[in-house]
Amino acid sequence: MSEPAASGVAPTDRSFLGRLRTWATAGENWTVVACMAVMMVLPVVEIVLRKVFKGGLSGSAAITQHLTLAVGMLGGVLAARDGRLLAMSAVSAFLQGRWLAIAQLVSSVVAVVVTIFLAVGGVQLVVAERTSESVIAYGVPVWMGEMLMPVGFVLVAVYLLWRAGASWKTRGAAVLATGLLVWLVLHPPVAPEQLVTPLLLGLLVATVLGAPVFVTLGGAAVILFWGIGQPISAIAINHYNLVTNPSLPAIPLFTLAGYLLAEGGASKRFVRVFETLFGGMRGGPAIVTCLVCAFFTTFTGASGVTILALGGLLMPVLLAAKYSERNALGFLTSAGALGLLFPPCLPLILYAIIAKDVSLEQIFLGGLIPGVLLVAMTAGLGVTLAPRHDGPRERFDGAAAWAAISAAKWELLIPVVALVGLLGGFATPVESAALTALYAFCVEVFVYRDLNLRKDFGRVFTEAGLVVGGVLLILGVAQGFTNYLVDEQIAARAIEWVTVNIHSKLVFLLVLNLFLFAVGCLMDVYSAIIVVVPLMVPMARAFGIDPVHLGILFLANLELGYLTPPVGMNLFLASYRFNKPLSEVYRSIVPMLLVRVVGVFIITYLPILSTLLPKWFGK
Repeated sequence: MSEPAASGVAPTDRSFLGRLRTWATAGENWTVVACMAVMMVLPVVEIVLRKVFKGGLSGSAAITQHLTLAVGMLGGVLAARDGRLLAMSAVSAFLQGRWLAIAQLVSSVVAVVVTIFLAVGGVQLVVAERTSESVIAYGVPVWMGEMLMPVGFVLVAVYLLWRAGASWKTRGAAVLATGLLVWLVLHPPVAPEQLVTPLLLGLLVATVLGAPVFVTLGGAAVILFWGIGQPISAIAINHYNLVTNPSLPAIPLFTLAGYLLAEGGASKRFVRVFETLFGGMRGGPAIVTCLVCAFFTTFTGASGVTILALGGLLMPVLLAAKYSERNALGFLTSAGALGLLFPPCLPLILYAIIAKDVSLEQIFLGGLIPGVLLVAMTAGLGVTLAPRHDGPRERFDGAAAWAAISAAKWELLIPVVALVGLLGGFATPVESAALTALYAFCVEVFVYRDLNLRKDFGRVFTEAGLVVGGVLLILGVAQGFTNYLVDEQIAARAIEWVTVNIHSKLVFLLVLNLFLFAVGCLMDVYSAIIVVVPLMVPMARAFGIDPVHLGILFLANLELGYLTPPVGMNLFLASYRFNKPLSEVYRSIVPMLLVRVVGVFIITYLPILSTLLPKWFGK
């Protein structure tokens, strides 16, 4: 098999250092590929053994959970190596020359220092666990699994240092600055609590200059724990507990399924299906765009993938239908964020894990009607913006529609595969995710043969692992920051303030909407779930808000974050994908954003939309 695609090493670099980097890159890639492949197969084997022999494979769940930790850390290493760690700020996109180099140097140095201390926390955890007799499976001690964290963080730090500058001189300066900052933290000139505020301000500056999200959240946790004299191993403990949560492997597995679809020919077949069904209607191309984007986002979990995978297909469709370039750009950017409320989208899974007061089945059912509402409202706007047709419209062709559906039938069955096992009761959420990924793999490789086993296997699995690693790196360190807020009774004080100052449930919902809208402007959806949900759930409980309704309105608000500056992911990706300035993307999105805001308020103040199906099926 060919090696997974990797960046960072030129094929003509035949020096010893170049060959060493090539070997290291291949080793990192194939380790991630192997972990993802075993994660995909092992739960399916568990289903078969349980059905045939009435007993499963001993330790398979624990192995899958620790493979998730491995993918999370090594995928984060790949993201750091390729310069693809998610950042909150896009200031660096507006800088050039010396100012860009300075911003890169400062943000990289702060990122390296934070990552070093995260690695130290991991080492402290491993040392403490060495005396424990806990095992993962088959006699493998837990501390060996925990070793993945310090090793992973060290590798991330190395790659961050390497990318601090293009020359050895700049990298040397980064090493010296890193050593100085580490020495300052280890030998503070004043009491640590007096340095907390200056260090947090420095972290904020680094964030604005482009430091990754995991550095912002992990750095805040490190500084705050250090300031109160608590061991930073607490961050590693929280990281380990979250990433090895029994339900969390569903996230990388559904991500893998989405990448297999996106890299295969599924997008073209889905566009053809919906075009034959709706293309002849007024606004038909807009309806097609909504439906295809919602389907893909449901499985990729990150709507940016949807824009990158489908933008080249759908933009010509909209322009050919005489939509203005601005409306087509805004509509496609907006539609790329649809689908987050449909099962088995990853934010739904993560919310159920963090909130703890709602089951995965409930949150899946709760998102269906609100998700349909947002798709329908966005499509309705597309119909309204559609230019009037001068000539006769194309008539519906039943034969063509049936042929398109028949051609895509195996991929159209993927939602059935994903949900039947889970809702049917014979598979856990992780097993359903593994079954979905394996099904998508077989369909794209053996049925349609869009993916070549020899050429594409490593590339697609590596790309999925890289994205998963970038997300899990954020989730793990954010959990440490959240636990600091809980330990310091921030949540209790916030609940007390809210209950004293707000007495109306309707007013509370309005304030919550405004707060979540602001959060969506500043945070990606995964970080927001980890940080905000533990604070928000007790407040909502005090006002008697149904937990399913709370989860859906939370995610509906955060979905707006993909479309709002300054860190709206879709805005940046649309600018990149269509080669348009950000200012033009901002203007194009305004009508679509207003419609989505109205939809969110409808979901907020009509809780029956979220609670009807869970209550119905619950009975």
